[in-house]
Amino acid sequence: MRLGGSVMKPYASPAEWLAHVRELGYTAVIFPVDSTAPKSVRQDYLRCAQDNDLLIGEVGVWRNCMSRDPAEKAANIEWAIRQLELAEEVGANCCVNIIGSWADLWDGYHPEHASKAFYEEAITTTQQIIDAVKPQKTCFSIEPMPWMCPESPQEYLQMIKDVDRPAFQVHLDYCNMINGIDRYRDSSAFIRKCFELLGPHIRSIHAKDVLIDDLRLPLCVEEVPPGQGSIDLPLVLKLACELDGDVPVFVEHLPDHEAYMAASAYMRKAAEKLFA
Repeated sequence: MRLGGSVMKPYASPAEWLAHVRELGYTAVIFPVDSTAPKSVRQDYLRCAQDNDLLIGEVGVWRNCMSRDPAEKAANIEWAIRQLELAEEVGANCCVNIIGSWADLWDGYHPEHASKAFYEEAITTTQQIIDAVKPQKTCFSIEPMPWMCPESPQEYLQMIKDVDRPAFQVHLDYCNMINGIDRYRDSSAFIRKCFELLGPHIRSIHAKDVLIDDLRLPLCVEEVPPGQGSIDLPLVLKLACELDGDVPVFVEHLPDHEAYMAASAYMRKAAEKLFA
C-alpha cells in the first residue's frame, strides 16, 4: 500500500514537483503532466518518479465520454484514449474517469442513468477506449458515482464481466457510492463488501470521509476531510494493505496545500498504528 494525493502548489520542473511531493510525504502520485506535454517532459517526470521510488497511481481523464453532443463525445473519447496511452507509457496503476453523464453537467444526475440504454452505451464506450490502446502495463478504470454506473460493488463487478476486457479494472471510491442512509449507517460493512467483491481488481483507492448534515433534509451526505466524518479510515487502510501488490490510497478534493498536508499526516498516523 502507498499513500498519496494531489499536489496543489505550482511547479515548472520535476525538481519543484518532487519537493512538494516530499513535503506532503507521498509515496504514490498522480502523474503530474497530461498527454499534451512533450514526450521529453513526460519522460523527465517519469524518471523523477522512478528514481525516487514514487508509485504512479493514476492518470486522470475527467471528461464526459457519455455526452449527448456527438462532437463533444467524440472529442472526449479521443482525450480518454490519449490519457490511457499516457498511463501505458508511464506504467500507471490505472487511467481513471467517471462513466459520464447524459445531463448538462458532465457529472450530473439524469433520470435515464438507470436505463438499459445508458448502461449499454457505457459498456460499448469503455470497450472502445480500451480497444484503441490495448494496454498491457496499465488499465482503464471507472470511479463510481452516486447516480451513474457503477453505483454499487455488485454493479461494478457486473461491468467488469460485461466490458470483458482484462484491462478494465477497479478504481475504488467507496464514499461516492454511499448514496443512502443504509450505506451511511453501516459504512464499515459496506466498505468490507466493496473489498470482498472487488479486491482482486482494485488498482487505486480514494480514501475519503463523509458526514451527514442533519440540518439539511431529507438527506445530505457530505464529503469532509479525513478524520472529520464517520468513515473508519483505519479499516480502509487495513483492507488496502491486504490487497496484492502496491495499491495507492489517495486523499482528494481538498482546497489547498495545507489541507493536503493535514490529510496526508492523518492518514500516515492511521497507517502507522496498523504496524505498531
